[in-house]
Amino acid sequence: MGSGGTFGGGRDELRDVRAALGTVRERADGPTLVFGWSFGASVALREALEDERVGALALFGIPLRPNDLALPSLPTPAELRLLRRPLLLLAGEHDEYCPADELRTYGEGVAEVVILGGTDHYLWRREREAAAIVGDFADRVGTD
Repeated sequence: MGSGGTFGGGRDELRDVRAALGTVRERADGPTLVFGWSFGASVALREALEDERVGALALFGIPLRPNDLALPSLPTPAELRLLRRPLLLLAGEHDEYCPADELRTYGEGVAEVVILGGTDHYLWRREREAAAIVGDFADRVGTD
């Protein structure tokens, strides 16, 4: 989609997230909310476990059931508990890569889980609602 980058299998992209966090921290004060969708959600979560600069995470359609890409494993629910920062997990009701029931189980007790009815992995026709959910989450965690 116009990117000049290359796919690094989910490992090289961690450097990209670190660099982006460095740039944001140089230019702004306050907590840093990291947002990721699909593959980007996987990368953001794995980086946040190691990077204290991440104040909160909002993740859409995290690939609990990735397609044929050989991605690094997601943190287990036990490892997810180590995050100890605000976490929003959002998916469409019919997301084939992030089934709603599996997402609820994955985030149980550690995340705010939101399932948008009547949509899929791409949040078709629910994009504005999804953006509002992230905005509300950011407002709440930014004042904590």
